[in-house]
Amino acid sequence: MGVAAILISNSALAQTDQDAIMMSKNNFCVGLMYGYGSWKNYWEGTYKRDNENLGRVSSQMVGLMGNYGIKRNLNILFSVPYISNKPSAGTLHPMHGIQDLSLWAKWMPVKTSVGNGALSVFAIGGISTPLTDYTPDLLPLSIGLHSTNLTARVMADYELGKFFVTASGTYTYRNNITIDRNAYYTTELHLTNDVEMPDVASVNFRTGYRTGHLIAEAVVNSSKTLGGFDIRKNDMPFASNEMNATTAGAAFKYTFKKIHQLALVGSANYVIAGRNVGQSFSVSGGVFYAFNVKGTNKKEEKSTSN
Repeated sequence: MGVAAILISNSALAQTDQDAIMMSKNNFCVGLMYGYGSWKNYWEGTYKRDNENLGRVSSQMVGLMGNYGIKRNLNILFSVPYISNKPSAGTLHPMHGIQDLSLWAKWMPVKTSVGNGALSVFAIGGISTPLTDYTPDLLPLSIGLHSTNLTARVMADYELGKFFVTASGTYTYRNNITIDRNAYYTTELHLTNDVEMPDVASVNFRTGYRTGHLIAEAVVNSSKTLGGFDIRKNDMPFASNEMNATTAGAAFKYTFKKIHQLALVGSANYVIAGRNVGQSFSVSGGVFYAFNVKGTNKKEEKSTSN
């Protein structure tokens, strides 16, 4: 229920930390993303329900994202989203603000021929940390969980002609957070403002069609909180709840043939199963521009995929 805004942020296809696309050396790709998601039904533990005190909860995201190619097989990526959440009913006020800075290093140590196709293996490491003093203690309207996270991911991509399959597994460590009260209740009373955050594991699978100008793919993602507890009946969600979600969706990236530095991206995702999360449907789109920071070498000006 508390991750309505977070589900938007992993949706687009523009050299992200979850795909097998790499930027060429000295190329910098930067762009703006917009995302919208909403839900009315949510899972309170395993029980699916709605809440007339909330109505429909909607979330919007505007994000600045970029990717720089240090080497052909090593990229640095970043994102900074602005999040706005609001309910359609009840007395809770909307919340909005700049959320977290995310940084990733994406390394491709292996690329080799296997059969008639090409196999690439990636190692990705990342960190995200809050940029503002937003509160995580008013879910589902809080814009984030205010935890500094460390992420490690292993990913493999197999490309056969114009078709590909990509699979990855991720582990995210989340540090403790503090809230603006001196006591809270989970499954027991805690006389402190320090909240222990459970870590998260996830898997991602994507497959589709990939050329130099068009990528179209189907995506399934499943994340599981390694600990936490269920929302108590008729209670608000809490930052350290168990929050599990399986999403299914589709995404595309189109690079213009006459202006190959310019690309459009878009995606749609739906939560097909969950625990303590909203059953959100989200869409996103963005515009990205890539250029060579050391000149106009056209050979390296394009962003390339595996």
